[in-house]
Amino acid sequence: MSIALKQVFNKDKTFRPKRKFEPGTQRFELHKRAQASLNSGVDLRAAVQLPSGEDQNDWVAVHVVDFFNRINLIYGTICEFCTERTCPVMSGGPKYEYRWQDDLKYKKPTALPAPQYMNLLMDWIEVQINNEDIFPTCVGVPFPKNFLQICKKILCRLFRVFVHVYIHHFDRVIVMGAEAHVNTCYKHFYYFVTEMNLIDRKELEPLVSVTVQWRHPGHPRSSATCHRTLPRPCKLMASS
Repeated sequence: MSIALKQVFNKDKTFRPKRKFEPGTQRFELHKRAQASLNSGVDLRAAVQLPSGEDQNDWVAVHVVDFFNRINLIYGTICEFCTERTCPVMSGGPKYEYRWQDDLKYKKPTALPAPQYMNLLMDWIEVQINNEDIFPTCVGVPFPKNFLQICKKILCRLFRVFVHVYIHHFDRVIVMGAEAHVNTCYKHFYYFVTEMNLIDRKELEPLVSVTVQWRHPGHPRSSATCHRTLPRPCKLMASS
């Protein structure tokens, strides 16, 4: 990473403290292997494939925590520009609106300003990944039977951060010189969730023009910029 990017993505701008893996654990070793593959310049589609002989739940757990850390960092760089005035609704352009529901305070899908939605989202994910009953750190402790379902929900909600950043704040990302970094992070995320079937394809529609740009250069749908969306009826999407 260049010096300029290091200044952009510094620890002081991290939205939440990073969750780390304990050295000596299997998950720490998987994390190191995954990072080594990314740093070696290997094709991202190959980097996300489950290594032979490894447990799927461990592989997913490592990536969920890693994406949480990375997406926290990305949002942290633009959060000062994401306010209740600039973003009174958590949305992805005029077509998509995301409403918050957590079965605690918000028992029904509720429209919220984007920064409030982000705070609730990151708090909720932190609770999940720090819960030993869901993300066990001790060797030999099994994952819960519904582990993949929980991870699907976490990743689906994290995707919405990408949607909001790309559509409403990508101009700031460009000004910061962080476009390539954010694009690479999203590519990694996209290839992982599609390889492991962790997000329904319909959920990925808000960024289809972004995806087409690097999967099928020259395709008519790739001509739309990632931070512009044609006016269409708003599609309400609860955080289910």
